[in-house]
Amino acid sequence: MSNERMEVQRTIAADPATIFRLLSDPNGHVSIDSSGMLISATGDPVTAVGDSFVVHMDREALNDYPMGEYDVTVTITALEPDREIAWTILGVIRPQIGHVYGYTLEPAETGTLVTSYYDWSTIDPVWREANIFPVISEGALRATLGILARTVAPAGR
Repeated sequence: MSNERMEVQRTIAADPATIFRLLSDPNGHVSIDSSGMLISATGDPVTAVGDSFVVHMDREALNDYPMGEYDVTVTITALEPDREIAWTILGVIRPQIGHVYGYTLEPAETGTLVTSYYDWSTIDPVWREANIFPVISEGALRATLGILARTVAPAGR
């Protein structure tokens, strides 16, 4: 892990296809968000690099910048079914930031080893100079994996 990329891992008791199905669905992103910023989403599940959907956001959940409610477009930058999904966010801020979020999925003995990553190594120089990254903490990534685990857990678990 570099100082411009954060990764957290957790083994989740579900198969990669189940987890991938949730991660490729715009509403799945909302259902597992630990930051409190994602209100709802509009769009269809993604199936290829370049696919996109809209997420309705509320920055007040972080209480850091007075942006209120706004929309962002999530654009898929990597997609390998049941193995990896990653995206960048296009929003109201100019210049665009260029950070990437993603997940890799590896079959494991007790389910799937899920790696959540947040990479800001290719952000626009304006944002690098602003020295505001990471915006989301390692704890938030871990908490999202916890919510993901509960969301996809087999019934009765």
